[in-house]
Amino acid sequence: MDVDQDETMRTPGHYFSRITRGLTRIGDVRLRSLGFATAQLPVLSVLKDGARMSQGELARLIRVEQPTMAQLLARMERDGLVRREPDPSDRRSSLVSLTEKALAKLPAGREVLIQGNRDATRGLSADEVETLIGLLRRVLENVEAMDA
Repeated sequence: MDVDQDETMRTPGHYFSRITRGLTRIGDVRLRSLGFATAQLPVLSVLKDGARMSQGELARLIRVEQPTMAQLLARMERDGLVRREPDPSDRRSSLVSLTEKALAKLPAGREVLIQGNRDATRGLSADEVETLIGLLRRVLENVEAMDA
């Protein structure tokens, strides 16, 4: 391995990427029995309290491109997790909300995520987890400022 590649492997970004891929892979396996996927979690989270939002609002809030959100919502609608209703204030648009099926499965989905976080931070003390969260929050703020 050359020096440049070795240095790249020792950066926070390398670990963020590997952790994200690993948690996504494991999360998808653990959530499959509920009919959920990790890519759906931001939508499920935003709409969990009965909210209704347009596809555009969801895309902006979750910070994904419109085509990505359209594909995600199409799969979720096909799987019976979301429904679309005409937007009374804009006939060209529809409002997306969670179905009863999705709402009924959310508590079990939350438990899967909580357990996944426990598993991922095994061996860390509560103080270390809090420190980690604080550091990650600061990194996220920096990344979001770069994106502005």
